[in-house]
Amino acid sequence: MWFKKSFAFLPAIALAFFMSACSDDSSSGPNGGDEPGSSNSQGNSNGEDYVDGVTYVSITEIMYNAPDSSALEWVELSIVSGDAIKDMEFNELRLEGAVTYNFPAEPLDKGEYIVVANDLELFKKTYPEFKGRLFGPWGDDIKTGTLAKLANEGDVIDVKLRGNGDMSCSYSKEPPWPSLADGNGHTLVYVGGNAAQASSWAASKKVGGNPGAADEYIKPTKVRLNEIQPFVLGSSEGWVELYNAGDAEVDITGWIFESKYSGKSWTLAKGKVPAKGYLVLQADDATVFGEEVVFNQKGGEYYLYEVVSGKKTGAESSLMLAASTLTSGVVEVSDGSIAQGALASATEGKANAGLKMGPLYINEIYYHPPEYEPSAIPFEFMELVNRSKESVNLYVTKAGKSKGWKVEGINMEFSSGTIVPADGLVLLLPDSLSGKEAAVRSQYGIADDVVIGFYKGKLSNRGELIAVKQPFDYDDFTDASNPTALVQWYYDWSDAALYSDSWSGLEDADGYGKSLQRDKFDVMGYEASAWKAATPTIGKK
Repeated sequence: MWFKKSFAFLPAIALAFFMSACSDDSSSGPNGGDEPGSSNSQGNSNGEDYVDGVTYVSITEIMYNAPDSSALEWVELSIVSGDAIKDMEFNELRLEGAVTYNFPAEPLDKGEYIVVANDLELFKKTYPEFKGRLFGPWGDDIKTGTLAKLANEGDVIDVKLRGNGDMSCSYSKEPPWPSLADGNGHTLVYVGGNAAQASSWAASKKVGGNPGAADEYIKPTKVRLNEIQPFVLGSSEGWVELYNAGDAEVDITGWIFESKYSGKSWTLAKGKVPAKGYLVLQADDATVFGEEVVFNQKGGEYYLYEVVSGKKTGAESSLMLAASTLTSGVVEVSDGSIAQGALASATEGKANAGLKMGPLYINEIYYHPPEYEPSAIPFEFMELVNRSKESVNLYVTKAGKSKGWKVEGINMEFSSGTIVPADGLVLLLPDSLSGKEAAVRSQYGIADDVVIGFYKGKLSNRGELIAVKQPFDYDDFTDASNPTALVQWYYDWSDAALYSDSWSGLEDADGYGKSLQRDKFDVMGYEASAWKAATPTIGKK
């Protein structure tokens, strides 16, 4: 597979697009671990699947939001499979995405941990006992004199090697990612599995982490936030359901329940969660919370913290409540992992229903065009389909404010006037093709009624979470004295897929000319069984 061929017979427009729009991620090896496990999922890692004879380097620790307003940020790397690297520059070991750095002509031994920081002097001052190899600064520090920073909200850092062995490493501040790593002094530690998944990361036990060496980490609590019903006038005062995945009853008396939306926390006065069982806490039960709790329909982040002998252990469970009148919760995926989202129906005190889906669904994902063989479509793309019987306006106006639907994972937000007809298609292209819409339509025979949009991000060749979200409500923090303050929008989910290049039977979509195409719409996009690998049908059903 890995040899070059002539592109002479490619269509002219395709050849022009190939050089500017095709992915430079050369990985074709499988990426194991549980799915889903990104910004809206959690699960138990089954471990990363590696190709024999290929060296894999992963980020093993991340400090993305240092405490006490420190500007210091750093990432630690190590070989997680395969042989040592004699020359990192020769093997083109580099970081791309949220961090940009090319490693010099030095070796990397197995079992060695190296660190790349945005500020070398500040790192040395913060970690005076560090004795490993330190690299950096990353990004454009030297050119611009500015300090490169990671987005606190989350991002993806790609570890690249020439040939096989690339890995995508994600981080985020949102549930189910550990809150201790979000400005609270701890780091994110890689615990194994798919490094693009939240299930593969945990908070360090040690404050400040342990750069340059292996880390101990905090294991999640056996009791999880399983479902939350928001307040609905005339229907429900709201409730929160806990599930105990362990083999023994857990007394949660003294544990802390927190709402990031309201900025309040409550110490639970009583409660026992049976082994492999459920406990439902009613929001108006003052004997548990001390007062009535309001779960707002605008959603938000909720946390349950384990407390032993009056102190937090660091173990926690978290749930992102979707902006909706429906409940939000977790559901088990066939691979044994757990996904979060708005549920199709409330299931108080019992196993949760499936995730709510629609009206817009992810229909096709062409995430890894062939790189060393000719291809009729040499650029990545995505498709959405409206499966409702009515048109869908992708630009919402509510109480005088307007906002477009968005597609998380590829940095896409729709603009005013974007309307998808019933049973209609939306074709999403990388913004490197912006301005070439007419040429794309002509080259690939795309009908005029297919909506075309352009996104700023990039589809990962390893797999990632793609979520289609619609604006539900907002908080307006502006006033006459502060007209530039934030208008905070809250979103409901329409569909999501956490695709993987290791899905069994779908490997042909990973650089072999096929795309992932939705085969089942009654199964959520997290499931591999919802997809098939087939010849791309750009702009067509």
